[in-house]
Amino acid sequence: MTTNGETTLTGERVDLLAGLRKSRHFLRFTLRDLTDEQAARRTTVSELCLGGLIKHVTDVERRWAGFIVEGPSAMETGDPEDWAAGFRMGEGETIAGLLEAYDEVARRTEEIVAALPDLDATQPLPERPWFEPGARWSARTVLLQVIAETSQHAGHADIIRESLDGAKSMG
Repeated sequence: MTTNGETTLTGERVDLLAGLRKSRHFLRFTLRDLTDEQAARRTTVSELCLGGLIKHVTDVERRWAGFIVEGPSAMETGDPEDWAAGFRMGEGETIAGLLEAYDEVARRTEEIVAALPDLDATQPLPERPWFEPGARWSARTVLLQVIAETSQHAGHADIIRESLDGAKSMG
């Protein structure tokens, strides 16, 4: 898996990361040609806005990537008010800044995946009502979860964008 001191990914890792990149692309694409004000605007009855979705997915991917190497401590959510703020663009936040943070998290996730000795390595899930007690997730399962969540939020973003100005990601 290494050539000239650099990691060359093959097989399943390439496929998983390609799927994640594709999901990230469609989510990011919904912000094309928007102002910061437009990205912060709610266009449906939902509390969600495009910038808030980028902010949220960045945080979720950061936590899950951390979980792969650190275990459940990486999943601590802290104050519920902070969690709710993670879905909104705050004062002074910009599309450029949010996308830069997302790029940094993406790079870190890919570094972690490249360095893993085995995608079957597991960590215990944190104790939460939505996780089965005593369950463990492999790095592979975590990556599939991040892909699914990113794709789901890309769909939300597409609806928000279409409501904002009629633009669509596909079609």
